[in-house]
Amino acid sequence: MKKLYGVTAAMVTPFKKSGEVDYDGIGQLTGMLIEKGVNGLYPCGTTGEMFRLSVEERKKIAEAVIQKAKGRVTVFVHCGAMDERDTIELLRHAERAGADGAGIVTPAFFGATDREMEEYYVTAAGSVERDFPIYLYNIPQCSGNDITKETAERIIKRCENIIGIKYSYADINRTVDYLNLKGGSFSVLHGCDRAFTSMLALGCDGTVSGISGVFPEPFVEVYKAYTEGRLEDARSLQKICVKYCDALKCGSNMSYFKEGLKMRGINGGVMRKPQLDIDEAEIQRLRTELEEISSGAGIKMDAEVRV
Repeated sequence: MKKLYGVTAAMVTPFKKSGEVDYDGIGQLTGMLIEKGVNGLYPCGTTGEMFRLSVEERKKIAEAVIQKAKGRVTVFVHCGAMDERDTIELLRHAERAGADGAGIVTPAFFGATDREMEEYYVTAAGSVERDFPIYLYNIPQCSGNDITKETAERIIKRCENIIGIKYSYADINRTVDYLNLKGGSFSVLHGCDRAFTSMLALGCDGTVSGISGVFPEPFVEVYKAYTEGRLEDARSLQKICVKYCDALKCGSNMSYFKEGLKMRGINGGVMRKPQLDIDEAEIQRLRTELEEISSGAGIKMDAEVRV
């Protein structure tokens, strides 16, 4: 089974002003991220405004990314939904569509017990072939539910195709707990962009990163430097990643990501209501900051997409 590693870009979902999904924009974004060297793509997650999308829209987005990627990078489609039936429908579709694997966020908004989460994941994972890899997705600050080490351990004992977890909360102790599951063979991807290098040093396989979905270049270089043993270079490059994280508000508002993409010549689209786009004054402030960071880092603002 394939697994995620290195830099997996969490993709925004571009919307037209009419509110419809811009599938051409998705193709353009997919091409840019592949050209810039990411190792994987992760559509329809938190960065992609997953719960603002219909099941049919999510299917079409998955198909658009898979078809554009053409096997050049790993594509794991996020399939977690508010309803278990929708999660299963999306999982089965991702498998049929040719995704390399899937992610499933915890149940969200409504509180879920450890047993409820365990049964949810076991049921979902059992709805697809046993060789279709799945990552748990734990983002407790957004979902309101948290996967403990003990719950994760019970889940993976019952589901051979649950091979890892995407953990998007900056808790080092919990990260270490996950890394020790399955005798240390459980795949852990971290979503804390500000600490990418540190998480690699802990033993994480990589990151699923929203910031790298806008400016992949420094993250790609961090991973390359780290895996080549150039630790000082990795630490220096990590400082550039942090600057981009701060400018783009660390994913607290995806409108910053979309405006950042537009500044790079990529159609990031608008937010889906009820969320509003950032205002013109904030766009100009963001442009000034991103241009300054990029100039200092030797990164072109224009993404110059050819793929």
